Amino acid sequence: MSQQHPRIAIVTGATSGIGEATAKRLVAAGFGVVGNGRNADKLATLEAELGAGFCGVAGDAADADVLDTLFATAETRFSGAPDTIVVNAGRGLGGSVKDADLAQFEEVLRINVLGAATLMQKAAQRLVATQQDAFPRAAADIVVIGSVVGRQISPFSAVYGSSKFAVHSLVEGLRREVGPKGVRVSLVEPGIVVSGFQAVAGYSDRLVEDFDERFGPLLVGEDIAEAIHFIVTQPPHVHLSEIVVRPTRQDYP
Repeated sequence: MSQQHPRIAIVTGATSGIGEATAKRLVAAGFGVVGNGRNADKLATLEAELGAGFCGVAGDAADADVLDTLFATAETRFSGAPDTIVVNAGRGLGGSVKDADLAQFEEVLRINVLGAATLMQKAAQRLVATQQDAFPRAAADIVVIGSVVGRQISPFSAVYGSSKFAVHSLVEGLRREVGPKGVRVSLVEPGIVVSGFQAVAGYSDRLVEDFDERFGPLLVGEDIAEAIHFIVTQPPHVHLSEIVVRPTRQDYP
């Protein structure tokens, strides 16, 4: 454990939205953070902005070799093993089962499900080993970003929602497996968060405007980052296993 950074975190999808806000929030709280994203220029900008507490690793968060590099970089940069893993990288896909562009569905499953499962597995194997001697003196966290559409079917994003249903089941399975071994596994389910997610998912401007009219003010990445920070800063024996965060006026999903 680094004396300068008492907690060391890995955050995927750190170049925008929830991931970027989380990286910034954890650095501000004194964490050493290794952030991952595909945009190397944005990672360099974050390194310049956040200083010694942040290190970027560019690459695909569904690539097992890239994920191994995140852990190795954390140990090299911050002189300690990471104990906080935020599984955030993913992408959306708008549309119902009848109308969604299924040509994109394989990529959604690859990053949202397989990529998340790979990082969860690598994190769990490492954290179980460290917590064997460290718990309950120290906390270890795997925080996974799900979605409200992973708990309630939503016709405007049913195909994307199916990937989050899968993630939610993986999180619960992992919690039951490693929670008794001192590793906290937490699921964060955001409602509608304004970010670059909507454009990548193919949501129309009119649909986003409709969200704002019906549910606004909508959430921003910093709102979810605060929830993540709250989860990982609880005493080691306190496990917040699931949090749903919606805009106040969002009744559904």
